[in-house]
Amino acid sequence: MPRRVTPALLASAVLMAGLVGCSADARKTESQQAPVEPPPAATPTPQVPAGKAPQRAFAVGVRQLKLNRDGRALPTTLWYPAAGQSGGAAKRSATAAQGRFPVVMFSHGLGGRPDDYATLMTRWAAAGFVVAAPTFPHTSRGADNNVLDVLNQPADVSYALDQVLALDGKAGDALRGRLDGERVAAAGHSAGGVTTIGLFTASRDERLDAGVVFAGTALGVGTAFAGAAAPQLFVHGELDEVVEYAAGRAAYDKVPWPKAMLSLPKGDHGRALLSDGATLRVVSDTSVEFLRWSLYGDADAKKRIPTDATRGDIATFDDHL
Repeated sequence: MPRRVTPALLASAVLMAGLVGCSADARKTESQQAPVEPPPAATPTPQVPAGKAPQRAFAVGVRQLKLNRDGRALPTTLWYPAAGQSGGAAKRSATAAQGRFPVVMFSHGLGGRPDDYATLMTRWAAAGFVVAAPTFPHTSRGADNNVLDVLNQPADVSYALDQVLALDGKAGDALRGRLDGERVAAAGHSAGGVTTIGLFTASRDERLDAGVVFAGTALGVGTAFAGAAAPQLFVHGELDEVVEYAAGRAAYDKVPWPKAMLSLPKGDHGRALLSDGATLRVVSDTSVEFLRWSLYGDADAKKRIPTDATRGDIATFDDHL
């Protein structure tokens, strides 16, 4: 798959305001941004060929990669389908399952770390995806929380993707021959949602076939979605106290490709993503079926998405897939 990565936009105070709680001004700020060129015409369907996702659940392994991009330390956690009995917690350095699996790059939120999302990442891996989650040098827990550094994170994710995909051909690596570099998605929460949107706009990485945005906004990265069609799933709480729901909806509305938005009427900024409850089960099941469709090309998975999304009246679902 051809790759094109353009530079991230310059840092701006607008992003600072949007991510630390001043999102009430999101619509006003976006209206003041300079106009952007419309994205090129996109193909109407996902890039991946039709196929079938695995029908069984996998055991899950977890490991760490020590990555560094030009002095930016990016320790990256990998969750992956493993051999053995499914269920339970991920096992460190477990033997990888047989098969070739799509890759999902996940970006954590401001003040977070990949392990905060272990329940969701484990469910994705159990469904047949390799999930790679960098710990960012300035926005992770214990760092200086320089929110403006979010605009450097799309390049971090593209670099981490380079290194993860290289494992597929690395002699002796446990994931050799297990990674499908033609089926790749990006996902992220909050500041990681900004990072993810940036990977489809200002810093478009053409290797990406789909995106999942949790409580994200386009502040700082814009809405000039570019390149081949990459289906998007947005998930946002309507009571979000950090990134206003309207800001997430505004970014979603600008997506020119197949898309859907899972709205949580009682949802906040995403605490449900960090614990195993009914809301997380709806979010995880919906996102798993979305990834099965957008990365495996599984048409039956697409048909199941609306049912999973509306189960239990926890969420509403705007479906333009």
